[in-house]
Amino acid sequence: MLSVVLLEAFAELPDPCAENRRYPLPHLIFIAITMVLSSADDSSSRPSHDTFGRVFARLDPEAFQAAFVAWVAQVSSQSAGEIIAIDGKTLRHSYDTKDDKAAIHMVNAWACKTGMILGQLKTEAKSNEITAIPTLLDQIEIAEGLVSIDAMGCQRKITQKILEREADYLLALKRNQGTVYEDVKLFLDDLATKENLSSEQSHETIDNGQGRIEVRRGWVIHNVEWLQAQHKWPGLKMIGMVEGTQYKGEHVSTERRYYVSSRVCDAQSFMEAVRSHWQVESLHWILDIGFCEDDCRIRKDHGPENMALFRQIAVNLLKQDKTVKLGIRNRRTIAAADDNYRE
Repeated sequence: MLSVVLLEAFAELPDPCAENRRYPLPHLIFIAITMVLSSADDSSSRPSHDTFGRVFARLDPEAFQAAFVAWVAQVSSQSAGEIIAIDGKTLRHSYDTKDDKAAIHMVNAWACKTGMILGQLKTEAKSNEITAIPTLLDQIEIAEGLVSIDAMGCQRKITQKILEREADYLLALKRNQGTVYEDVKLFLDDLATKENLSSEQSHETIDNGQGRIEVRRGWVIHNVEWLQAQHKWPGLKMIGMVEGTQYKGEHVSTERRYYVSSRVCDAQSFMEAVRSHWQVESLHWILDIGFCEDDCRIRKDHGPENMALFRQIAVNLLKQDKTVKLGIRNRRTIAAADDNYRE
């Protein structure tokens, strides 16, 4: 089902080398997807390296992304409570010194529950995530979901875009938000000193492993009319704080993070949502370890971002497979050796 719909989704892509009748674009895309599924991290195959390099360097990345998003929308089963984590990742070896081209930065949208990449967008630098995020949000389906973004995306324009797309937001506050950050910090730090709070307002978890113990506590405040009246933050309905304390031998470290949200929930659900956001880091790990993305030296024209999308197609296909309990790298190895598994 996934693969059939996939081929249909990419069938109408405009061919950048239409004069090439020997290898139609849908065939090249099919071969490339099969290669990436099967542990190929470059384009050394038949058709030739030059054929793949020429076609995918010229393939319109916006049209390719649109087809990818259309495919994901058909095959994913997002629920109303889906947490959509937005985060960026730099393709470290996509720079080209000869052409004075810096490494490109990709902004990814990751559905935490279904474990699928919903879309990606290229920016010229990490600092440009702020302008890229609203565009990405317009391209993917987020209705009734909870969009989670780190402090880089804590902007009023971004919250407004999320609300316009009929979703909610959970954003980490950054210190340069000025009085908003200070006011939220003041009230939540005060709440943390109080005893006998309800389970709705406060929650605690304790984890241990790798020689350390981590105590995580969360607090939420729903009565935020005072903050909304003063700062005019779009759709604001809740603020929250997560405190993490790590004990490793005699060393103890504590960190607090502060959040604003348009969704009202209890402290436990808030903490679970915050923790779910960091699943996007597992995506970065998969791309780096399972696909050697940081070692990829494809640099020509649109090649780096198009190759990144091929990797994301493969991630979505491999993550949905439930027949083997192995990591992505091992699944790719099986796909290379087993025709039935690859099919």
